[in-house]
Amino acid sequence: MLSVLGFSMVAAFMYLIMSKRLTPLVALMLIPIIFGVIGGFATDMGSMMFDGVKDIAPTAIMIFFAILYFGLMIDTGLFDPLIALILKVVKGDPLKIVVGTAVLSMMVALDGDGTTTYMITVSSLLPLYKRLKMNPLILAGVAMLSMGVMNMTPWGGASAMAMSSLGLDSSELFLPLLPVMGFGLLWVLFVSFIFGKSERKRLGVINIQNTYQEVASAAELSMETEQPEYRRPKLVWFNFVLTVTLMVCLILDFIPLMILFMVAFALALLINYPNIKDQQKRISSHASNAVAVVSIVIAAGIFTGIMSGTEMIDAMANTLVSLIPHALGPYLPVIVGFLSAPFTFFMSNNAFYFGVLPIIAQAAESYGISAAEIGRASILGQPVHVISPLVAAAHLLIGMVGIEFSDIQRFLIKWALGTTTMMIIAALLLGVITM
Repeated sequence: MLSVLGFSMVAAFMYLIMSKRLTPLVALMLIPIIFGVIGGFATDMGSMMFDGVKDIAPTAIMIFFAILYFGLMIDTGLFDPLIALILKVVKGDPLKIVVGTAVLSMMVALDGDGTTTYMITVSSLLPLYKRLKMNPLILAGVAMLSMGVMNMTPWGGASAMAMSSLGLDSSELFLPLLPVMGFGLLWVLFVSFIFGKSERKRLGVINIQNTYQEVASAAELSMETEQPEYRRPKLVWFNFVLTVTLMVCLILDFIPLMILFMVAFALALLINYPNIKDQQKRISSHASNAVAVVSIVIAAGIFTGIMSGTEMIDAMANTLVSLIPHALGPYLPVIVGFLSAPFTFFMSNNAFYFGVLPIIAQAAESYGISAAEIGRASILGQPVHVISPLVAAAHLLIGMVGIEFSDIQRFLIKWALGTTTMMIIAALLLGVITM
């Protein structure tokens, strides 16, 4: 009965959010409560929900301050010198322009927000693409491929959901994936090289001194006029050193990530904006994005708390194990890695990570496979997820570049699958997942 109740709850949750009858935030909190009451657990659910929220609190705090920190870095103009350098270096060479597109989008995507990444990348480079008559699909495609890898950061969405649903912290799920992400980024650079070589062959290297000056001047003018009171060009080296130090500390993993981002954000806010009113404005400008992500992570604590406390997840896993051919059990991490691509393409991240992943992870334990390993495998399909029509930021990108959604999907699908495949191979070679 518990298994039937659990699968019914997951089915109801997925249907309600995919049909847009409920928001993920509301569904994560109310659906498990309703099914918990139906199952006769009404008197015990308070402690179950509290335990779930308590377990997820450190992850939520880390994500909140990570979003604020990288949003603040964009406000200060940390990436402006990078944009100017790329425009100066690429000039009229399509190959350099495409590779520069990849580098810029990777760096800006550090904040984990696809909307910000696409807006900065496209607004900086689209005039150059248009003037040289380069294929706009390449601009959109490279930005999406970069975002597909960088979306695996704990504050990017997928990792946060995987950690929330499986009760993991970033040191268990994210840190082992850093070298795997490195291979993914190298693949993106390789694909960018192929795209750029093709455009160079089609267009040649064009002497666009005047065009370069126009585009560079437009970019510089944009940097000067857009939110001038927020830019801190004189502090760019401080912000750069602070960000590099943060990344190094993150990799060394000797301080909890939530503490790292809290301290880094406090330092960045104080040094860049010593005036309290300016600090309040900067926090307010990014609060909506942070609250939108963090509220879902906290709400997931109720969902996972009830699933675990009622033991529905155990019953569902036992049912799933009985259906999986025994010979395939040890290969579950690889299977999950590949299946996460179509799953997160055709359904939302919320539905997959909160509805499907916990059941698979629990089933994998019977084969001696840890939840952390399944969690790592589950986010390797993100390069395909970012080209899904379910991703709001993708529609923004398509609109800015002026292309059709079907065109970018046909153009990019094999390269996105290639990114996922490359990262799965790297994860196997590095022992991040096993088979």
